[in-house]
Amino acid sequence: MATAAAKRYARAVFELASADGQIEEWRRRLQTIRDMTSDAAAAAVLENPTIPVAQRLDLIDAPKFLDREGTNLMRLLVEGRHVHRATEILDEYERLVDESEGRVRATVTAAVELSNEERELIGERLSKQIGKEVRVTAQVDRGILGGLRLQYGDHLVDASVATRLQQLRRILAGAT
Repeated sequence: MATAAAKRYARAVFELASADGQIEEWRRRLQTIRDMTSDAAAAAVLENPTIPVAQRLDLIDAPKFLDREGTNLMRLLVEGRHVHRATEILDEYERLVDESEGRVRATVTAAVELSNEERELIGERLSKQIGKEVRVTAQVDRGILGGLRLQYGDHLVDASVATRLQQLRRILAGAT
């Protein structure tokens, strides 16, 4: 879940990108920023408050990985001490793009790794059910024991074995 700061940055970038017709360009900029800040050594320097801001900003300008707009955003992140939020900002930006294009993101949690075919089938069925294009990501949580947990938007469908067992325990505990 994105923090309020990440949501503000993502919303501002999305509004700018939409107004300028540069949705994909900004996605690439945000991915580059995320990649730069994912490097532990680079992030440690960019976030280090003992290094003067001017020196940290010089590091951003030196390699020329980013164009002027991307560099300006990176400067704002350094000055605002939000470098560590780059991944959240990208995720929230992509959510906003999906929302504006009528797509829904869904997360499927299973006890075992799902195949591409299984993910596609879940996406197709959910898409038919809600009438929107669905992008499915999968994750593994062995704690659910079996079954699936599907989350999209504000909806949660929990058909996991662990939840069923908890429900059964409550029923049995109430029956005594």
